[in-house]
Amino acid sequence: MANETPPLFGKTRFLEGLIDEFLDKITEGVIVGELGLKAYLCGQEGEEICLEKLHQLIEIKRRCSELRRTIVTMLYTEMLLPDARGDVLRLLGSLFALLDDMGDDFEELMIVQPQRLPEFGADFAELTAMAIRSVQAVLVAARTFFRTPAAVREHINEVRVFEDETDKLASRIKRRIVAADLCFEQRTLLRETAAMLDALADKAENIGDDLSIFAIKRSL
Repeated sequence: MANETPPLFGKTRFLEGLIDEFLDKITEGVIVGELGLKAYLCGQEGEEICLEKLHQLIEIKRRCSELRRTIVTMLYTEMLLPDARGDVLRLLGSLFALLDDMGDDFEELMIVQPQRLPEFGADFAELTAMAIRSVQAVLVAARTFFRTPAAVREHINEVRVFEDETDKLASRIKRRIVAADLCFEQRTLLRETAAMLDALADKAENIGDDLSIFAIKRSL
């Protein structure tokens, strides 16, 4: 249609491929991170499995960092996407920061190692899954931004719904933790873990808010 916003990429197919690979690796890292978090928090696997997922996530982060640097260099040295360069760089930086924070949180969890309590396993599995759904929804929105900016809005709405549900789950778990017969240290560590997962969804929502603005700018 004549009024339809054109894709962000014109003839810059190599750059498009790099950004696709970057988004693929971010998505892969989120999946690996979710598996690792659930393996630890739900008490389903031994520590060696959790550490294996952590090392995989660290390697994925390294590759994402390399891709981001290459993309930044191309955008500036070849003067590509001049009208949207700032928005693209901010988006890629925010997505990398989200995965980086997820990896750092997972690593911190493996260092502190709060006691794994079976009675909270199902709660943490549900909370982790909902927070990750927020992150995955914003990744879909990011891909859509590069193809059909006008369709970003519907994906952003999904991010907000999942973030809201994550908030509710986190609050419920925190109340259960406070009411449980635990020592102060155990209670604090478990509450911080719930807050960490809740924060992942908050970060995804913040990226979604930025994406909404970027998409509007593309349609003007």
